[in-house]
Order: sequence, then C-alpha cells, then structure tokens
Amino acid sequence: MAKPKRRKSNAFPPPAEPATTQRPVGPTYDAKPKVRWGLVVLFLTIALGGTYLAIALRPKNDAPRFTYKVKKKYRHDEAAFTQGLLVDNGFVWESTGRNGQSTVRKIDFESGEVLSKIDLDEKYFGEGLTFHNDKLYQLTWKSGQGFVYDRDLKQVDKFEYEGEGWGLTSDGESLIMSNGTAEIRFLDPETFEIRRTIRVRRGGVRVGRLNELEYVAGTGKIFANVYQTDFVYEIDPKTGDVTSLIDLSGMWPMRQRPVDAVLNGIAFNDETRRLLVTGKLCPTIYEIELIPED
Repeated sequence: MAKPKRRKSNAFPPPAEPATTQRPVGPTYDAKPKVRWGLVVLFLTIALGGTYLAIALRPKNDAPRFTYKVKKKYRHDEAAFTQGLLVDNGFVWESTGRNGQSTVRKIDFESGEVLSKIDLDEKYFGEGLTFHNDKLYQLTWKSGQGFVYDRDLKQVDKFEYEGEGWGLTSDGESLIMSNGTAEIRFLDPETFEIRRTIRVRRGGVRVGRLNELEYVAGTGKIFANVYQTDFVYEIDPKTGDVTSLIDLSGMWPMRQRPVDAVLNGIAFNDETRRLLVTGKLCPTIYEIELIPED
C-alpha cells in the first residue's frame, strides 16, 4: 500500500538570524589578562617558606663516622663472588654466588686454603650465610629457597621465604635477613616465619641496598654492607637507626677491582675483637681497626 504524501508544514523553525559582528562592551578579545603579582608573590612566599621549614625540621644525622686502619691481611680466593662471610671455631666460612658457581666453604684462616666446600645446583644463586645453634643457614637470591648444613657441610634441611634473599646473620634468637631494600626481617629459626621487621633509617631517611649482615654480640648491633658502595652501616636492631657509618674508601683501590667487584662480606673476629671485611672477587680479607673521623 502506497504511503500518503507528507504535507509541507509551516511550523518548521525559520532560519536563524545572521550572527552579529558587534563585539561586546568591555576589553577587546585580544587583550591580555592582568597578572595579579600580589598573589604570585604570596604563593612563592608560602612555597619557599614551607621548603625551608621542612629542611629545618628534618631529622639531623648525628651518627658518628669511622675510618679504618688495616691491622692484618689474609689470603682470599679472588674468584669467589662473596655473599656471606663469618668466622667460627677458628675457621672462615663463606657463601659464594653466581649461578653455576655458588658454594659454601670452610677456609683455613691463615693460608686462605679452601678445606672443604659444597656446590649448589646451578639454578641457585648463593647469598647470605650464618651459624645458628651449631648449624649453617644459607639464603639464595631469587629462588625463595634456603638451605641448612651441619659443620661437615652436609645438607640437613631446607626452608622457604618470600622475596629476595641477600644478607643473613643471627643474634642467637632469630635469623636476621636483608633483601636489598631498607628492610631487615627477624625470622623464627624453626618455622622461618617473620617475627618482626625494622626499616633502616639514617637521619630519619630510609636507606636501601642493605646486603651482607653481621651481628656483633659485644655491641648488640648489626653491621651491614651497602651494596655498590664502600660504606658499612652500624644499625640498632631495635629501632633501625644507623648508629655509625664506616667509610672503607681506599682499602681496596678501585683500579685493582675487576668488573662486578664490590666490597661485600663482614665477619667479626672474637679473638682480636676486630672486623674482617672483603669483597666479591677480592684477593684479600682485611682485618681492620675502627678509627673515629676528626
């Protein structure tokens, strides 16, 4: 059926009137707005005042600084990519890293000879090492896997943890672990659950890249290498505050270091009451005396 034709409607809106070319009364379109300099000055005053106030109120870093004096040198395997270092029962014990090269070693103190060692599977990158209750505990970097050994370097247990593993030490009650950040965890040595955590601060500011750890019972403090620097921090395990800074610059000259070689490895010699420090791919273990900086 044919559709009826539509009738033309007069109700359609008429064409719009042409837009007027008359400009509104007031300033012309190309006139620039006036700058309110008073408000600008007020804003800058508030901003600068707040900055200076923040600086004035920022916690000051009053931690003492130490330099060192080398008292004795011991031989060290310059192929060892040192991750963990400790002295116990007259021997040096060491964990080394890199996939396919990771080990745990028992070393003669005086000669540097490796007396015995165990090789990790090449899928593991060895990290921190410590004694706890007459057993050796070792971390790995990104595997979330730790291992437990007896003094004959026989694996007797293993454990798991979250995140990366870097440094490891013990205060006799907890395993103390770093993960490359400003965070240090205290783990239950039986269940490996996190008992508590501290965030390390220097002058109120968090510091990261904490690596190898050493707990010194005589001081009740944790010593930590700062990765890719020549600094060691002494840390209060209760508060996380840096209580002193040890500058080891020049001890192992930069020009003598191969690629990837950095200071890493802290141990405490109970007999001499001094720190032992070395580095990844370093030919020497240095026994040092701490000297306050002027």
